[in-house]
Amino acid sequence: MGFIDPSALTEAEPKPGWHGRFFHSEHMTFAYYEIDGGAALHAHSHPNEEVWHIIDGEAELTLGEETRCVRAGAAVVIPAGTKHMVGVKKGCRAIVVDYPVRHEVGGLKI
Repeated sequence: MGFIDPSALTEAEPKPGWHGRFFHSEHMTFAYYEIDGGAALHAHSHPNEEVWHIIDGEAELTLGEETRCVRAGAAVVIPAGTKHMVGVKKGCRAIVVDYPVRHEVGGLKI
């Protein structure tokens, strides 16, 4: 796998309001999300380390017991097995990277 144009990938909606385009490298899964205002993810954890990079807009992320508003240009590292949740009030764009590779997101096989 070499050069990838995420805008050319098929869009999937693993949860209502979460519009994603996904691809894998040998060890990681990349999700390019456009998230609608009002969309949220319940508190959950998974065995993957996850890094969120907010590209545009803002999201409210809870990591363990701490909640912060994360704005464009900021990133959040979520250790494997750590409970987290996400809420988006006005919509945002984010790149989310998981290690190791994830083959399912929100019940959707990717």
